[in-house]
Amino acid sequence: MFDTDVSRDEQAKKMTRRIFIGGGLAASAAVSVLVLRSSPGVEASTAVHGTAGEVVIVVFNNDGKSLGKKTVAKVVRTDGEWVRKLGKNSFQIARQADTEMPFSGVSLNEHRPGVFRCVCCETALFGSQTKFDSGTGWPSFWAPLAKENIVEETDRSLGIARTEVKCARCEGHLGHVFNDGPEPTGLRYCMNSAAMVFVKA
Repeated sequence: MFDTDVSRDEQAKKMTRRIFIGGGLAASAAVSVLVLRSSPGVEASTAVHGTAGEVVIVVFNNDGKSLGKKTVAKVVRTDGEWVRKLGKNSFQIARQADTEMPFSGVSLNEHRPGVFRCVCCETALFGSQTKFDSGTGWPSFWAPLAKENIVEETDRSLGIARTEVKCARCEGHLGHVFNDGPEPTGLRYCMNSAAMVFVKA
């Protein structure tokens, strides 16, 4: 009787060990598969963002004063280089046309004198003098500092036609422009904070 119980106990221990080892191996295999699937990741991507060439932009100091037009080289980098420069959040917004959550942007309530520059290439985009509270949850402006510094394109990604706004120098996604803004332009440039850096005057 006791021999049988001991034998059963030994078999149960062996079975428990097998299950434990087998489960551990299965878990390791699953992790390996996930790692392989996620590698090399966007940090190592060589896909290029941007179009090579030159562009004429208007240069501004941090007071928003125009320093005149200048021909500059366009900024072109790989996805891996962009994500290392920007971090994942700004990369997803500026390089992959994502949108930050409303009321989450760091420059939403920024009203000090200064200039909002492209997070990717530092091109001056908007000045604090045209910023207004639209109530939408995103930094809003009724005009850019210079039309030369932005590019507007038709965006049909949501199944409707919207006007996307990009930086002219690096083609970074900034946001969209709508026809429901205040005077004098009647426009609302609805921008992502993560696509811009505010520089105080």
